[in-house]
Amino acid sequence: MDRNEDRIMRKYISYPIDSFWALWFFWTLSVSSSNKCAVRQEVADCSHLKLTQVPDDLPENITVLNLTHNQLRRLPPANFTRYRQLAILDAGFNSISKLEPELCQQLPLLEILNLQHNELSHLSDKTFVFCKNLVELYLQSNSIQTIQNNPFQNLKNLIKLDLSHNGLSSTKLGTQIQLENLQDLILSNNKIHTLKHEELDFLGNSTLKKLELSSNQIKEFSPGCFHTIGKLFGLSLNNVQLGPSLTEKLSLELSNTSIQNLSLSNVQLYTTSSMTFFGLKWTNLTMLDLSYNKLNVIGNNSFRWLSQLEYLFLEYNNIEHLSSYTFYGLSNIRYLNLKQSFIKQSNSLALLPKIDDFAFQWLQCLEYLDMEDNSFPGIKRNMFTGLIKLKYLNLRNSFTNLRILTNETFLSLTHSPLLILNLTKNKISKIESGAFSWLGQLKVLDLGLNEIGQELTGQEWRGLANIIEIYLSYNKNLQLTSNSFALVPSLQRLMLRRVALKNVSSSPSPFHFLCNLTILDLSNNNIANINNELLEGLEKLEILDLQHNNLARLWKHANPGGPVYFLKGLSHLHILNLESNGFDELPEDIFKDLSELKSISLGLNNLNILPPSVFDSQVSLKSLNLQKNLITAVEKNVFGPAFKNLSNLDMSFNPFDCTCESISWFVSWLNGTHTNISDLSSHYLCNTPPQYHGFPVMLFDISPCKDSAPFELLFMINTSFLLIFIFNVLLIHFEGWRISFYWNVSVHRVLGFKEIDRQPEQFEYAAYIVHAHKDRDWVLEHFIPMEEQDETLKLCLEERDFEAGVLELEAIINSIRRSRKIIFVITQHLLKDPLCKRFKVYHAVQQAMEQNLDSIILIFLEEIPDYKLNHALNLRRGMFKSHCILNWPVQKERINAFHHKLRVALGSKNSVH
Repeated sequence: MDRNEDRIMRKYISYPIDSFWALWFFWTLSVSSSNKCAVRQEVADCSHLKLTQVPDDLPENITVLNLTHNQLRRLPPANFTRYRQLAILDAGFNSISKLEPELCQQLPLLEILNLQHNELSHLSDKTFVFCKNLVELYLQSNSIQTIQNNPFQNLKNLIKLDLSHNGLSSTKLGTQIQLENLQDLILSNNKIHTLKHEELDFLGNSTLKKLELSSNQIKEFSPGCFHTIGKLFGLSLNNVQLGPSLTEKLSLELSNTSIQNLSLSNVQLYTTSSMTFFGLKWTNLTMLDLSYNKLNVIGNNSFRWLSQLEYLFLEYNNIEHLSSYTFYGLSNIRYLNLKQSFIKQSNSLALLPKIDDFAFQWLQCLEYLDMEDNSFPGIKRNMFTGLIKLKYLNLRNSFTNLRILTNETFLSLTHSPLLILNLTKNKISKIESGAFSWLGQLKVLDLGLNEIGQELTGQEWRGLANIIEIYLSYNKNLQLTSNSFALVPSLQRLMLRRVALKNVSSSPSPFHFLCNLTILDLSNNNIANINNELLEGLEKLEILDLQHNNLARLWKHANPGGPVYFLKGLSHLHILNLESNGFDELPEDIFKDLSELKSISLGLNNLNILPPSVFDSQVSLKSLNLQKNLITAVEKNVFGPAFKNLSNLDMSFNPFDCTCESISWFVSWLNGTHTNISDLSSHYLCNTPPQYHGFPVMLFDISPCKDSAPFELLFMINTSFLLIFIFNVLLIHFEGWRISFYWNVSVHRVLGFKEIDRQPEQFEYAAYIVHAHKDRDWVLEHFIPMEEQDETLKLCLEERDFEAGVLELEAIINSIRRSRKIIFVITQHLLKDPLCKRFKVYHAVQQAMEQNLDSIILIFLEEIPDYKLNHALNLRRGMFKSHCILNWPVQKERINAFHHKLRVALGSKNSVH
């Protein structure tokens, strides 16, 4: 759906029209758009539209017309009169059964005509008579069984002709010499059984770069069949059941031709001998493809006749043995592919493939050797001896027992100018000192996907004076030291992903010597502790991958010592990946020095509020990834600098707050930007407020937001007043008792009620004990022993110390006044005791308030909630100092500690401060 249709949809969505008519409108809109060809510049795409005739309303200047996958039965010339500029016409995958000669007459500039997958069965001499400028003609997958006369004789400029997947039984496409400029003739997947020289006479003046005869049932090559072709440079017979005998005959027929490229993939060539390619001795063959043949035995001297060969493909075979004479004669070969070429891995060593020493000695021009996915037992001392020009060696997943790389493993490559070595997936567990010391010119070393688990001392890389890249990702366990890479200062790319990296925070940094490093990958290592020195000195670093670690703590302001600025000094950094690190906080100046950053990835973190100036220095930023965070607001003062020159943005799956304050600027930016934002309508949804939950952010109406400025001051005043009011209500509700308590104390002090100035000796008792009648036994059991242990401690116990003949209530008041402290023994019984609730507690608290004393001590024998204490006694724990609130211990061994705390409370001052 284009932008105009999108605007129409928004317009109709905003009005409450009847749902039926809305559905009808969108259905007609989608139908009309689906039947329209897509036209861009001079290209018209009318594919997959179920057309039964050629559209007549397309622009006249189109040069490319795509009519594939329709229901066309004809291509009437009259329908193309307005498209005379066409250079490419693709009418494949239709039901066209006849092609009228006048078509090319209406299209004089036509160069490419594609009629594949139609129903053409007959081609006459007049079919292409006017197609003189045709360069490429595709007629594959039709019903053409025979070619009569000369339908292609006027195609003097034709370069490529594809007649594959038809029913042709012969290669004869004409009775006279023609197609002098043809380079590619594709006749694969037909029913050709014999190649006869007279049937190829029509190519007498042609120079074929490729004759494709694959997937036919060829059983015979008549003498001289290839010599009738002017010049044949490329021949492909893939998937033809030749076998060793017919392959040898083919070689003889190609003798003294111009053949250079020969492809014999999957031709059932199980074995070769010294005579298999004998006929190719008198050719300049440079490329030979023998892949997918299940080739089992390569006889000695099999390739001795191919002295000009440069490219040999032997992948996907079943070779048992390479002897020292297998490749004899291949003195000019540059590329050898042996990928998965040897017998499959077996538990028996006797059945493993064998490569003799000096097997490659004849390949003195070989530059590229691919031995991937094999099962060699190991590397012999002289396995690669003689490869004096080898530059690329691929040994990925090639060995069954290459556990340890010693300083003799690559001894046979001493004289090879090797530049790239791939050793991935070989179950290597250890690299010994000097293992690569023979490879002084090596630039790229790939050791990934192994089982290396060791401390890197740095001696492992001794001798790699020109190394540019070391790939160590996906290994078992690597421990770094300060000298791990001290011997490879030329290193530019270092990959250490998912290696359980240890000791990254060593000082000096393990990367201290890598002043030329441009790419560093430390991702997926669960790194949690790094220091400021980690990347110090890496001034040329351009790409830094730190995703999937645990670095969140390092950028918290609460981190001991403050945030760790490990990115400082990386002034040339272009790409920074910090995904999945748990970040919920960014220091405002963390990216300050990274002015050349082009891409920042902070996705899959927990970021919510970003500092306003965090992206101020990112003037070159082109890509920003903040997907799957907790961002609710996208404000100009935060994201404005970052969005200025942005090409790609990903903020999908964030819980956006769709309010004017949060996203009004973001919505305005979205509607006016050319930045690439994928899945904007489905992955950018409002989370709050509830009425907008699940609503696309881009459809949020920002028009009311523009008139809110005059009311901002009023809003702020009203909000402030409301917050103050709510605060006061909550304060009174939860802390009113405390305010009332201290108010009474202050009033008493102001109005002149002064504390009774008594010296400690004027009090008769150290404390009066208030308790319920049912707790009498506990009081006598625990407080009398305390008096006996301390002669200076005298407590007032109701049952023992009340004056005889005095009323109980009067005795209580007198005892409280003559006591320095009042102890409440708090139990459920006390909360229910009427005398305690209505008289004892009241007088004790009243005296404390009137005398301005902090003289009450609470001892809890049970767990009593504060609200019950307040409800029963009008007391709260918050009214008393912490050392005056004691809990009776359950464990007996803690009773002495309780007695000590009680003595401290009894000895504390009474004045309220």
